[in-house]
Amino acid sequence: MNTLFKIAYQPYKWIIVIPAMILNTLVMALSCIVVGAVFNPDKADTLAVTWARIFCAIVPIQVRIQGRQNYDPTSSYVVVPNHKSMVDIPVLHGFTGLTIKWVMKMELKKIPVFGTACNLLGCIYVNRSNGQAAVESIKAAKNTLSDRASVVFFAEGTRSRGDLLPFKKGAFVFAMTSGLPVLPITIKNSEHILPSDTLDLMPGTVDLIIHPPVHIPTCTKAELNDKIDQIHRIIAGAL
Repeated sequence: MNTLFKIAYQPYKWIIVIPAMILNTLVMALSCIVVGAVFNPDKADTLAVTWARIFCAIVPIQVRIQGRQNYDPTSSYVVVPNHKSMVDIPVLHGFTGLTIKWVMKMELKKIPVFGTACNLLGCIYVNRSNGQAAVESIKAAKNTLSDRASVVFFAEGTRSRGDLLPFKKGAFVFAMTSGLPVLPITIKNSEHILPSDTLDLMPGTVDLIIHPPVHIPTCTKAELNDKIDQIHRIIAGAL
C-alpha cells in the first residue's frame, strides 16, 4: 500500500474508525449480556457476529474464504487457526458461519463489560499460569457446549511475529476427549492490516483457508504428537 494512502487514511482511522469500534464494542457487549442472560449463549452469538461484521466494514476489511466445502457451519469443531493479528478474531467470528466459543486467558474476564459479555457468550476462561487448572476449565466447559458450538484455540498460545510457532497440546487433547474433529484454518495477510503490538491499522483483504477436518481418536502421547505435527504442517503449508 502506497505511502500517500497510508497518510490519507490516518485522519479517518482516528476520527471515524477507532471511536466507531469502541462504540460498536460497548453497545454489542451490553446487548450480549442482556441476550445471554435472558436466553442462552448461542442466541447472543448472533450479536457477536454482527459486532465482527461491523468491525470489518468500518476499517474496511474484505474477507475471502477458500474451502467452504470442507465444513458444515451447523456442526461443532475444535477450530485451530494460526494467529498473527487481533484482526483474526472478528474475521473468524464474523465470516465462518460457525457458532464460536473462544478459549481466553483468565485476565480478560476482569475487563468491565467485555469480560461479562464473553462469559455470557459461553467463552472458556483458562488460567494460563496453571496448566492443570486450564485443563480442568476446558474439561468442565465440554459439558456446557451446545450441539452446534465450536471452540476456537489459538494453538500457538500467542500471536506469532514470524513463522508459525509450535502448537500447545490443549486444543488437541480437548478434541480427543470430546470426540470433536479439529478444523484447521490458515489465516493470511491479517498482519498487514494490524501488525502485532501496534495501532497501525490499515484496510486490506484477509484470506481464510479452511482445511478438511482432522479426527483425533483416543491415542498414545506419541500418536497425538504425530497428529499435532500433521495439523501444524497443514496450516503452515498454506501460509
